[in-house]
Amino acid sequence: MSDDGQHARRKENQNPRIYLLPNLMTAGNLLCGFMAVLKIVEGALLQNTDPAQAAQRFELAILFILTACICDALDGRLARLGGQESAFGREFDSLADIVSFGVAPALMVYKVVLIEFPTLGWIVASLYLLCGALRLARFNCLAAIDAGVASKEFRGFPIPAAAGLTASLTLFMLWMAKSERDIRDLGPVKWLLPALLIFLSFMMFSRFQYPSFKGLNWRTTRSIPRFIAIVFILGLTIFEYYWMPAVIFLVYLLYGFLRPFLSRRMQREIEEEILEEDEESLDLGETPPHAVFEDKENAPPITNAAASATSTKPSTPSPTQS
Repeated sequence: MSDDGQHARRKENQNPRIYLLPNLMTAGNLLCGFMAVLKIVEGALLQNTDPAQAAQRFELAILFILTACICDALDGRLARLGGQESAFGREFDSLADIVSFGVAPALMVYKVVLIEFPTLGWIVASLYLLCGALRLARFNCLAAIDAGVASKEFRGFPIPAAAGLTASLTLFMLWMAKSERDIRDLGPVKWLLPALLIFLSFMMFSRFQYPSFKGLNWRTTRSIPRFIAIVFILGLTIFEYYWMPAVIFLVYLLYGFLRPFLSRRMQREIEEEILEEDEESLDLGETPPHAVFEDKENAPPITNAAASATSTKPSTPSPTQS
């Protein structure tokens, strides 16, 4: 790197750029996490005297966590759409994630289920929080080395999805206990939450790979049947928010187990943004960097533009030509 390039990089590190819209979404993520923590504390104070009011506080906390998941999904897309990804945004996003998806879910399970067993409770909650923080640190290290590889897929279950699964499953349990709005009425079923926290702590550091779907943006196109299916799922999630988010996050969790057994073609059909990148690369006469062809029959045909580009070479005039 030249001296001018090193000077520009050093100047950017000393004065990081703060882009407005992506960081507003990240700030919303952080504030939702903070509000979730406040509602969890309020619900814990009312749990013994007024279980119904406590359940309402816990439901609000869960909705704040799910809203933080939406903000977390939007901030990166806004940054990539405007070409405004930065190291500052990545670090700010991780700090917000550790509050919204680390502290809030761990505190919720501790106050809702494990409050009767303080020692076991803080051990389980601390394990989840520690694994989540370490996973975010590992992701930032990988992104600093190669941001392109880190953005295509997640190695291990991502912490926003882990928090979303924990929160949505807690919301489903509160809905099941709607007789007195007290999750303690569920009996042994409530112990699924601490077991889930331990399992997700392992999954965040597992070798299972999950698609990031970061290629989906405002310019992504879909066929009419798939568009209708997406609208139907979104509408069902809004109207049946007590149980539908848990189904979505659970399907995403199980997909990581099934993904290694799926063919590459089926993976591309599910993770459509990868297929669209392939088509765009083929239109330009380029080979996708992640495409591997075992034989020539499965290789994509060379377009006319690519053939003409490779076959046409600048000719040098011979000495006999005038």
